[in-house]
Parts: sequence; structure tokens; C-alpha cells
Amino acid sequence: MTRNLLLPALPLLAGAVVASPALAASVTITIPQIKVAEYHKPYVAGWIEPVAGGAPRTIFVWYDVKKAGREPGTKWLADLRSWWRKGGNTMKMPADGLSGATRAPGSYTVPIPANLPAGQYVLKVEAARETGGRELVSVPFSVPAKGGSASGKTELGTITIR
Repeated sequence: MTRNLLLPALPLLAGAVVASPALAASVTITIPQIKVAEYHKPYVAGWIEPVAGGAPRTIFVWYDVKKAGREPGTKWLADLRSWWRKGGNTMKMPADGLSGATRAPGSYTVPIPANLPAGQYVLKVEAARETGGRELVSVPFSVPAKGGSASGKTELGTITIR
């Protein structure tokens, strides 16, 4: 009888085992609670740049995906100025697997691509908020396996790579 109960769970267990090796590292982004009269969730983008030079690689973009009409949510992506200049202006949104809705204050974990070649990198996380500020935090790290962390002062909290 117990054998029959376990059989439906096997595909779930197998999926978890197969999915875990693809995760080389992750980044945890903290969006702080800001006490202001009119709070808007920030637009946030994260990308990786090789220290030695090369093309940046966006790993996530959080924006108002539900806003449509004459002024869609993508209109304000340009407020993420550094990301926008590094290649955000050429991305088609929504970007499969990269873009998502804005986030409320809290901590969020995003995977770092497992296929990064060995080398030195900088993770950049930028946030911009309507009637608020803008902030850019840089976290150096290396592949293989040397994480790091840095903290923002206003719009972003601690950014940690593990």
C-alpha cells in the first residue's frame, strides 16, 4: 500500500533533483521598508558585467507588468538609467525568464546563470521609485565560488551573492 502512495510523488522528487545542479549561485536582494507618505514599489534591474570587459547580461527586471494603455509600465524602465544604457533599451519586454512584477519590501532570491565562464564579475542592481529615489549597488564576485555583498543606503538594502 505505501508503494502506491509514493509512485505519484516520484516525478516531483526527480524534478527537484534534476533542477538543483543548474543553480550555480544566487543573489538575494533586499528592498527596505521606506516610511514615506506615498510609497510606490521600485522598478529594479540586475545585471552581470565581466570585469575584464564584455557584454553585460541582464538576470532580472522587475517593473509594472500590468500597466497598459497609453503609458505602459515599460515606459518608465528608462528611469533605471545605468541598466537602460547597458542594454535595457534594446530588450523586448516582457523578457521570458527575466522580467516580472515589482516587489514589495522584503528579501528576494534570484538565480545567477550557471553557465558563466570562470572569471571576475560585478553584479549591478539598480532601483528607481516613482516620487522616490534611484540607487545603484555593485557587488564584485568571481566564478568559481567567491560571493560577496554590498548594501544600499536608501532604495536598496543588502545585496548578497552566495
